[in-house]
Amino acid sequence: MNEISYKLGISKIFPCNYLPDKEERLLIAVDERLANSESYGWLMTQGFRRSGEQSYRPHCPNCNACQSIRVLSNDFTPSKSQKRSRKRNSHFIIKQSSRLKDSYYPLFEAYINTFHQDGSMYPASFKQFQSFLSCNLTKQLFIETWAPANEQNGLKEETLVCVAVTDVLSNGLSAVYTFYHPEFKANGLGVFSILTKLSFCQQRSLPYL
Repeated sequence: MNEISYKLGISKIFPCNYLPDKEERLLIAVDERLANSESYGWLMTQGFRRSGEQSYRPHCPNCNACQSIRVLSNDFTPSKSQKRSRKRNSHFIIKQSSRLKDSYYPLFEAYINTFHQDGSMYPASFKQFQSFLSCNLTKQLFIETWAPANEQNGLKEETLVCVAVTDVLSNGLSAVYTFYHPEFKANGLGVFSILTKLSFCQQRSLPYL
């Protein structure tokens, strides 16, 4: 069997963005032979994720808390809390787009500037929004969650409240990033977006999320 070697880079150690008092280090796919859709799909099976078109995975000293998870869509059974999430958010309207829209930026900006003031992405910028979320290595799916017009809640028209950025692979979907309107935090739109992606996988006969 022929073995193929790829060039990988490793980042400096820096403070972890997820766990307090921990340090983070990244393994980065820098080999140009990996910059294509087939290789990108393979990297996803090896625990990599992406920021823009840069694929990476955690390679942290003394910690392996962050794990990449693949879910078999047809074997998935929602828990009681997940069923409640679906019921609580069943009034929302789900739409989809194949491209990153400039109109998503105000929602992205509000999300970053509200929930990630201590992170490296604060303050949000339009340039960051484009470079972080766009990708030419694979097809993309942007799952939009819209709140219907409701005079009682002060919504005079349909309002975009969440966008789930998703990559379309040959054997499934890959969750990239989700951002939502801060006023809808209590709806648990992150969980709801994952459940929506699983439904998409099942409808399209895609085995993995």
